[in-house]
Amino acid sequence: MIRAWLAALIAVLLAGCTPAARSNDIVFVSDEQANVVHIVDGATGRVEGVLATGGRPRGMQLSPDRRTLYVAAGNANRIEAWDIATRRRTRLLNSGPDPERFVVSPDGRSLYIANENDSAVSFLDIASNRPIRAVRVGPEPEGMGVSPGGRLVVATSEASSTAHFIDAATGAVRATVMVGNRPRDVLFLDDGRRIWVSSEQRGTISVFDAATLRIVHVIDLVPAFPDVDQVQSVEMKATRDGRRVFVAMGRSNRVAEIDPTTMRVVRAFPTGERTWGIGLSPDETRLYAASGLSGTLTIVDLARNRVARTVNLGGRPWTALAVAR
Repeated sequence: MIRAWLAALIAVLLAGCTPAARSNDIVFVSDEQANVVHIVDGATGRVEGVLATGGRPRGMQLSPDRRTLYVAAGNANRIEAWDIATRRRTRLLNSGPDPERFVVSPDGRSLYIANENDSAVSFLDIASNRPIRAVRVGPEPEGMGVSPGGRLVVATSEASSTAHFIDAATGAVRATVMVGNRPRDVLFLDDGRRIWVSSEQRGTISVFDAATLRIVHVIDLVPAFPDVDQVQSVEMKATRDGRRVFVAMGRSNRVAEIDPTTMRVVRAFPTGERTWGIGLSPDETRLYAASGLSGTLTIVDLARNRVARTVNLGGRPWTALAVAR
């Protein structure tokens, strides 16, 4: 009897010492100070390693087949291609000077890159690693977006507070529209029929009709946060069904959730300091928020709508991107 009791006790103790199972996704977190991309388990927050990149990695994107991670290394003036399975760098792409944000065309053949120093958007053919064209836009372009069909490219210029709508086939600028101060990111919704442009300093999101390229609504985050001194809006992400939209709020130290039907803030999640970039797990059960001034990654449980854990990474995390294992 005693032996059975001891055996049961040992089994319980050993089970308690068993490491938590890994999640079904990993999170890549660019760190512009440490010059690495951190690799983090999506559920447990365990740091699994790093990718050593060129100087000041910031924006990241996936290839359409989700096998390649593209990383903009701004101080190295290049975009790096990393094989996700082997975690090895496979190519160095000619981005033009100081790439920050960029997008991949839906067919996976081109990159559209914001070159801040040149006030231009570079169109890069990935296969040949050659620039197709450079499109002149306003000063200090940053935010980039491409329509689901690949016909329209959108760039935002933070110094001129403008959004530029570019024909992907010809490079012609179809329209230039004023938005809120220091626009940061572009998000296509409703199968490309609506375009959201976030504005950092004003704390607003300009909603465009993609057919007319006119602003049809402005979402103002400020009234929803009366006790916050600096209400900002930076990177945006949406669930695949378009029913939940999340906005990194920069120095507001939060991520806001907006109902795209009512265009109102429904809740906010506390994060670390200066939350610039966010990502969603492939199954959309978790949100990841990178906070540069606190050196942290906040993991939010979207089923329970609460913060699950905070991971201390150090450095200056810039954005997060999750992929399935």
